[in-house]
Amino acid sequence: MTETKPDFDIMIIGSGPAGFTAAIYSARGGAATALFGGVAPGGQLLQTTEIENFPGFPEPVIGAELMEKMLKQAKRLGTTVFNEDVTAVDLTGRPFKVTSGSGKTYTAGAVIVATGAQARWLGLPSEQKYVGKGVSGCATCDGFFFRGKEVCVVGGGDTAAEDALFLTRFASKVYLVHRRDKLRANFRLQEKLRTNPKIEIIYDHVPAEITGEAKVTGITLKHVATGALRRLELPGVFIAIGHSPATGIFKDKLNLDDAGYIVTDERTATSVFGVFAAGDVMDTRYKQAVVAAGSGCKAAMEALLYLEDIKK
Repeated sequence: MTETKPDFDIMIIGSGPAGFTAAIYSARGGAATALFGGVAPGGQLLQTTEIENFPGFPEPVIGAELMEKMLKQAKRLGTTVFNEDVTAVDLTGRPFKVTSGSGKTYTAGAVIVATGAQARWLGLPSEQKYVGKGVSGCATCDGFFFRGKEVCVVGGGDTAAEDALFLTRFASKVYLVHRRDKLRANFRLQEKLRTNPKIEIIYDHVPAEITGEAKVTGITLKHVATGALRRLELPGVFIAIGHSPATGIFKDKLNLDDAGYIVTDERTATSVFGVFAAGDVMDTRYKQAVVAAGSGCKAAMEALLYLEDIKK
């Protein structure tokens, strides 16, 4: 039986450094390539003001500018870019099927998932009210807005510790609020926290309410054992309690770990032959743009090899 010719050789779901790099390598490798990047292709870096650690930029580069350059490069090499989200996938057989937000279904010989991960929130009603108005899930994106001011970071792991240390570049004081009596961050980071005069660690407390008017003016903390309340008057609250991978449409279709990240092998292959994953959607550790870009390269190269193999 002859397999139906797909609309595209390789379909990439998601943008950002992983998706765009995959598209660049896929298109340059001669494959008919499509990328679904959502209404505003670029991922989380669209919200990042300055990036200092992406190779090739002696001066800091604005996140949106970097993503725009990647998008233009992918298009120049022949990638078809859809400014739509993907709402459903059928990975049960080749060609794979992807349904977009407009209701159209497209087919592909191989699929690369690069849907990323989003910052996890506390779930307080007052939290969402002030997102972008003093509440942030990205210290590197928004830290400079709080130059000379007091801020707090909520969390106790490596990310929270790194965020707190980063914010000392701008803030006059950083409170690190953790619900337990000890941090989960690694020893080296904890030592840096303890020796930094700008940082005060508040153990055994959880946020009870974030308050403000047009913007945040403070946060109320509650002691986990006694229930006693403590008020911090400050304009910035940074949430650093982890990330949630954007894998909802892949549940029961690809193997996911307990946290919802796509499980891949060292070659970015998922549990479905011909489907690959790259970037923060499968990266539980690094969460760095350059790492995401590297995995996007790997995924595209593996997808191209896969297409060659199934032709034999």
